[in-house]
Amino acid sequence: MKQKGSLLKKGNKSSLISALVNTIIAIIKGSAYFFTGNVAMFAETMHSLGDAANQFFVFIGSALSKKAPTDRFPNGFGRLVNLVLLGAVIIVGIMSYETIKEGYLHIIHPTESTGLFINLSVLTAAVLLEAYVLFKAMKEVLHETHVEAKGFAIVRKSFSGLHRAKPATKLVFMEDLVATLGGIIAIIGILISYFAGWHAAEGIASIIIGIMMFYVVGRVFLDNARGVLGEADDDFEAEIARYIYQNPEIKDIQTLFAVKEGEDFHIEMKLEIDPSLTVAEADDIKDRIRGKLLELKGITHIIIEFDEDDGVPTWVENRRS
Repeated sequence: MKQKGSLLKKGNKSSLISALVNTIIAIIKGSAYFFTGNVAMFAETMHSLGDAANQFFVFIGSALSKKAPTDRFPNGFGRLVNLVLLGAVIIVGIMSYETIKEGYLHIIHPTESTGLFINLSVLTAAVLLEAYVLFKAMKEVLHETHVEAKGFAIVRKSFSGLHRAKPATKLVFMEDLVATLGGIIAIIGILISYFAGWHAAEGIASIIIGIMMFYVVGRVFLDNARGVLGEADDDFEAEIARYIYQNPEIKDIQTLFAVKEGEDFHIEMKLEIDPSLTVAEADDIKDRIRGKLLELKGITHIIIEFDEDDGVPTWVENRRS
């Protein structure tokens, strides 16, 4: 029990905060839908329920992925978070289908909903909460990618660095981005329905929200499918290579792989050194490189092999395009 508690402390904080916030939002939205029967509010309730369940599973998965390797699983549990996320997107997919179906039925049989003030108040509060969680996720992306930014640059740089963020943080970012936009779309649909008398607008808003949710499903599925297979990070490899070449004893890099293991990285490299170096000197070089790389956040495993310098540069040729 004590071990499980320590593992949960290592879970992704952004996903836990998002799960709690979305649970509160889902309860509020569900209550508003119960009293008003507004289909756009139904779409937003389903969206928040899906996000809450999804991100709670993400938190659990990210925590369990930190479990230490065992005799049965010597490579550790790093990719468990990818498997959990692949399962979690099924929840969002079901919610997306129900949202689109309900929106379609409302377009075919439009009905006037009530409680304009309740709907707008709830959705406005939800948008503000979702925007807050989204901003926290943006800052987490910058923290994980070692990027500093202030003001509006936080938004711009978080989008550009999103592909290098941890899987759980990336999911929170995308879901809360869609949730924030979805709340705005729902508000627009309700206003058009109320003031223009075009009640089908709420159904259209519901379908748009459902399609946006499906987009998140597709993106998250593809990202984590690559994670399960073990995807290399070219940018991180280039960063590591720059450090390696700062060591004058290293003449060339035959191979270098930085493979994502869930939220962490597994590094493998084969380096060419001067054949006149002794075994003790080579061990010192290996310890120096390993120690420096372990200072970088997110690296858990490092394998370093040496070969004698053949005088033919290969690193540029071996890099993937």
